[in-house]
Amino acid sequence: MDFILAFIVGGIICAIGQLLMDVGKMTPGKTLSILVVAGSIVSGLGWYQPLIDLAGGGATIPITSFGHSLTQGAISEAEKHGWVGVLTGMFEVTSSGISSAIVFGFIAALVFKSKGKVN
Repeated sequence: MDFILAFIVGGIICAIGQLLMDVGKMTPGKTLSILVVAGSIVSGLGWYQPLIDLAGGGATIPITSFGHSLTQGAISEAEKHGWVGVLTGMFEVTSSGISSAIVFGFIAALVFKSKGKVN
């Protein structure tokens, strides 16, 4: 049952993103930003953690989870250090994910030959 719930929740999140691009004619960058902000808002309202508890990977894998991580990092550090913690908390929690994306992107660029933009 866990796999089915993960598939359904993750599929709904991805379907929302696809609808934003297809029906809303939004660029992938705008869609990405909207989903991150939506994840932050849902997390700030306290609704994202119950979604993770319900769906597991279906809620932690999509990009909305990045917004959740940013928000939770900011909240936890703000409780410790005040307003300064809001900024430092976001970077502290997400720095490993961003760093690994940069490193693996660089490795992929070295290993595979880029084809450039096709007109």
